Amino acid sequence: MGKPLIAVFSGAGMSTDSGIPDYRGPQGLWRSDPDAEKLVTYAYYMADPGIRRRSWRLRAEIGALDAQPNAAHLAVAELERAGTPVRVITQNVDGLHQLAGMPARKVFELHGTARAVVCTACRARSGMDEALARVAAGEPDPACLACGGILKSATVMFGERLDPEVLARAVAVAKGCHVFIAVGTTLQVQPAASLAGMAAEAGARLVIVNAEETPYDSLADEVIREPIGTALPALLARIGDPGPAGDTP
Repeated sequence: MGKPLIAVFSGAGMSTDSGIPDYRGPQGLWRSDPDAEKLVTYAYYMADPGIRRRSWRLRAEIGALDAQPNAAHLAVAELERAGTPVRVITQNVDGLHQLAGMPARKVFELHGTARAVVCTACRARSGMDEALARVAAGEPDPACLACGGILKSATVMFGERLDPEVLARAVAVAKGCHVFIAVGTTLQVQPAASLAGMAAEAGARLVIVNAEETPYDSLADEVIREPIGTALPALLARIGDPGPAGDTP
């Protein structure tokens, strides 16, 4: 019998130890500045140059490209390197799972990536670092170098659809995994949050690692409220070292 397939579904709480803010948490940007949500809302972004300029400034100030993987990201990558089948489904756009060592083909980024930019007109893609360098050099709202169109981060903004292919792959993993670990997510943003329910319905062991309650806690086989940076590595160590009977704890 092969090793169980482990699905790790990560949300913003996974990356707070890397210095990336949890936008929806108690101290999150959306709560402290409700207008900030406009910066990642497609209709506002496309219609208002002022919103775009503010959005580019925020990206530069947050310094997300400077963030490094934390103990939780490293533990997930280590489990995969040790031979356990692991797939990561993430709501995060920071690319830290890949920086930690997870193969890109095993990471499904539901909300895209902030490490690239895309032209809204011709769909040309380039690196976020290049765009931010142009902002630093004095372009407050850099245009596409290929066609002059409006550039945006290669993330899924409010008002945009998830990539159907990425979502389909995530659904397949949720329905086919043996253990589904939801970590650092409130499990409130749909359709992504429904993956936890799909996994449980398909017979997977559902484990939730999150400081706050989620709508799926009642379906979970285990709920862990401890800090993610220590709780997730400990949990994955248990999974990677099954008991004598070969059961996943």
